[in-house]
Amino acid sequence: MTATQTLVQARPASRKTRPRNHASRRLGRAVRRLPIWIVVALLLIVVLYPQLWMILGSFKTQTEFFENPTWALPETWNFDNYVSALTRGNVAVNYRNSLLVTIPSVALILILGIAAGYVLEIMIWKGRRTVLLFILAGIMVPGQMILVPLFTVYFRAGLTNTLWPLILTYTAMGIPLTTFLMAAYFRTLPREIFEAATMDGSGPLRSFFVIALPLMKNAMLTIGLVQFFSVFNDLLIALTFTTRPELATIQVGLLSLSDQYGSTQYGPLFAAISINIIVLLIVFVFLNKKIMAGLAAGSLKG
Repeated sequence: MTATQTLVQARPASRKTRPRNHASRRLGRAVRRLPIWIVVALLLIVVLYPQLWMILGSFKTQTEFFENPTWALPETWNFDNYVSALTRGNVAVNYRNSLLVTIPSVALILILGIAAGYVLEIMIWKGRRTVLLFILAGIMVPGQMILVPLFTVYFRAGLTNTLWPLILTYTAMGIPLTTFLMAAYFRTLPREIFEAATMDGSGPLRSFFVIALPLMKNAMLTIGLVQFFSVFNDLLIALTFTTRPELATIQVGLLSLSDQYGSTQYGPLFAAISINIIVLLIVFVFLNKKIMAGLAAGSLKG
């Protein structure tokens, strides 16, 4: 009887200690994760604060930039700087030129890069490794070294004062890296898929469109995103081959927000940069969702 009473009295005590142990474990996990949260918070501040400061600065006047502190809020919330950026800065025209250059360049880079990766990795022919090494050598050539010879070639071919020099240059500079990455992607695919298709009577061209392209959808989206931002944000090549203001891209157009004496109009400049960032952020979010959806679909299909 005494042992039974002791056991009954011990059970409630153990139940009381469980919540305490659970709370202490949660507190311990929170303490261990505290440094990670602090690092993440600092990174968010470092990344987001300059963008927030720039967006707030797009509503300031030129006088506010020189007289008020840098962290001060705008005195009036008006959109005069955005109107000035769209009219005097020709931001709308610059965006049109950037899209006219970026979309064809990325399309050509993907088409030629995927085809080259397929030929070099899936098809078997003599000398393909040597060709791949030559393509890899194109990655190591700095783009600044070929700008002057390219300008001379474009001038003699009569392609200057057009957007074709930009499209051709971006395509040529993007193909080596895309080919290398696509060859690496194709290397991970089971070769038995293409061998079975060949035994069923499928030729190389049909296997490329029916088998290779659907399997490379995730890789196409990823590389296309990287190449899009690389081409859209380029300044050096666009500044070299753009000789007319009406053909300037958005990055070159930002340089025009200065008067003839070199003084920068900070309000319209910040407004133009804010428009650029917002549009790129929308494109990134849209393509990022597509990439995640493609990865999820691929995992479900096995």
